[in-house]
Amino acid sequence: MQTRTLGTTGPRTSAIGLGCMGMSALYGATDRAESIATIHAALEAGVTLLDTGDFYGMGHNELLINEALRTAPPAHREQALTSVKFGALRTVEGGFSGYDGRPEAVKNFAAYSLQRLGTGHIDIYRIARRDPAVPIEETVGAVAELVKAGHVRHIGLSEVGAHTIRRAASEAPVSDLQIEYSLISRGIEDEILPACRELGIGVTAYGVLSRGLISGNWSRERQLAPGDFRSMSPRFSGENLDRNLDLVESLRRIADGKGISVAQTAIAWVLSRGDDIVPLVGARTRRRLTESLSALDVTLDADDLDAIEQAVPAGSASGDRYPEAQMAHLDSEQRPQGEK
Repeated sequence: MQTRTLGTTGPRTSAIGLGCMGMSALYGATDRAESIATIHAALEAGVTLLDTGDFYGMGHNELLINEALRTAPPAHREQALTSVKFGALRTVEGGFSGYDGRPEAVKNFAAYSLQRLGTGHIDIYRIARRDPAVPIEETVGAVAELVKAGHVRHIGLSEVGAHTIRRAASEAPVSDLQIEYSLISRGIEDEILPACRELGIGVTAYGVLSRGLISGNWSRERQLAPGDFRSMSPRFSGENLDRNLDLVESLRRIADGKGISVAQTAIAWVLSRGDDIVPLVGARTRRRLTESLSALDVTLDADDLDAIEQAVPAGSASGDRYPEAQMAHLDSEQRPQGEK
C-alpha cells in the first residue's frame, strides 16, 4: 500500500482511505455483514484510514467500526486510524437541525464517540460543519485540549474556507481539511487548496466519485430507494443528471482507451493532484473496494491529464453539490462577512 502524510503535523496514512458513511446512512439499504467484511478487506489491503461521523446513523457507524476492528486480526486492528466528524445535530426522524461547536459540546461528543468506537483515542477529530455561532478558535481550542489529554491525536477541519482555515491554524496545529474534491467538484483549487499548502495542511478528499455519479455505473433509469440522499441532490436531478452523465461518457472514452474503469480514472485523477491529498472511497462492498484500490496502479501521464481536462473541464458540472439549504451550511462556499 502506498502511503501519504496528512500535512506537516498529521499522521502517515494509506494513500486511499475508506469512507464508511454509506454503510450506515443516506444511500439506501445496508448490509452489516458485507460492511464489516469490506472494512476487513480494506485493512488487509493496507488501508489504514477509516473515516466516520458520530451522526452517521446516529452512532451506528461508529459501532460498526468498533465491531469490525474487534473482529479483525490484531495486526490489522493496530494499524487502523480513525477520523471522526462531530457536531451535527439530529432529530428523532433523522433530520438535521444545525451544528454545535461549543467547547463543552465538543468534549461531550468526543466522550460518546470514544465509548462507541472502543479505541481508547480518536486519531483525527473535526467538526463536520463550522458552527456560525461559535468562533472557530474556540471549537479548535477544545479539540486541542482533548489532544493534550490524550483522547485525540490530531486536529482536523471539514468543509471550511481559506479564511476559517487560517484562523483555525493560528489556534492549534491542523493536520488536514476534509472536503469534497473530484473531477466535477473543483472549487477548492482557487483559494482553499493553496491556503492548505501554504500552512502545511493536508487534504482528505471525499466525494471523489461524486456519490457514484461519475463512477461509470450510474444510469438515467436508476431508481433510488426512499431516503437516499441523492434523490434530493441537484446533480442527480432532471437535465442536470443528463448533462453530468454526458461528461461521464466523455471520461469513459479515455478510461476505455487505457483499459481501466471510469471509477479508477476518476480516483487516479484525484491521486494525481498532489501527495498531500488522500482520497476517501465510499465503497460499501468488497467488489467496489477492489476496483477503487486498483486506481493506485494507474498512471496518468501528461497526455492523459490533458485529455481528462478536455473531457471534464473545471466548472462543467451541472447543479450544486448539495441542496440549497445544505449549501448554506458550507463555510467553504461562503465569503466571510461579519463573522465571529
